[in-house]
Amino acid sequence: MTLNILDVSLRDGSHSVRHSFTEEQVRAAAKGLNAAGVRYFEVSHGDGLGGSSLQYGLSTTDELKLIEVAVSECTTSEVAVLLIPGIGTKKDLENASKLGAKMVRVATHVTEADVAAQHIELARNLGLKTAGFLMMSHMASVEKVVEQAKLFESYGAEIVYVTDSAGAMLPNDVTEKIKALKQNLQCDIGFHAHNNLSMAMANTVAAVEAGATYVDGSLRALGAGAGNTQTEVMVAVLERLGYETGIDLYKLMDLANDVIAPLMQQPQEITSSSLTLGYAGVYSSFLLHAQKAAKQFGVDERDLLMKIGQMKAVGGQEDLIYEVAQNLTR
Repeated sequence: MTLNILDVSLRDGSHSVRHSFTEEQVRAAAKGLNAAGVRYFEVSHGDGLGGSSLQYGLSTTDELKLIEVAVSECTTSEVAVLLIPGIGTKKDLENASKLGAKMVRVATHVTEADVAAQHIELARNLGLKTAGFLMMSHMASVEKVVEQAKLFESYGAEIVYVTDSAGAMLPNDVTEKIKALKQNLQCDIGFHAHNNLSMAMANTVAAVEAGATYVDGSLRALGAGAGNTQTEVMVAVLERLGYETGIDLYKLMDLANDVIAPLMQQPQEITSSSLTLGYAGVYSSFLLHAQKAAKQFGVDERDLLMKIGQMKAVGGQEDLIYEVAQNLTR
């Protein structure tokens, strides 16, 4: 069985480097991913197309320029983009398509797939490989995930992802949700992990064994929170399990060591803060915002993250982090 590996280093990794990717860094990474045989890799602001803003973090380099540079290095690989309705627009997607992007993942909160209908329709009309991305999937029951996934499929999504944005899921959670989608949908199933509970690799294996054919990773685990499933490790593990990835592992290792490692601002590891993300079920991209707010208001960032988790905050509510931090000082 052949799996589709999608690398998110140049999108999810944008969170970890505070959206500071340069054209030279993206060019080198794209060239290496193409040479290693990675079929798809994602390029955009960490919060997707249109994400560069004061609320989500300003990009050092315009994301469309980064997409253009990445596309120019592709001979066999294809560039994917993320679009969150309400952050990215249909115009943003049209611009990315004109520059040569071949795939889009339209991402919504796990209970809000209905906001993506027009974006998925546009993506299909543009000829893009189109996926629905159910973020924070740990927050919904199996029945709700199936219901929302069916909406994505009805709009035209060719793939539906179970997305563990908080790194809060355990292998049995993943198995249950992927199996349910496999039984109830006709389209392909994908899985995106974060490593806040050190479960990313185990969860990815569980997803594949339950029927997922698209799985995400990032080189050196470069991503929000404690990062994602580490792409080079994932390829090695899946091939040991007998799955075909079509990827040159040595070239992927060299890319991780020679290109990705030097641009990282700190090693990806499970710190007490990222562990708290997974434990409390908090959106992984909240980590840097929480650290900044905790320092600004003199509170323990773990208390702040636990409070945010109790409030069931979701992506787009970054401003709430600072309000909660201020309230904790009282």
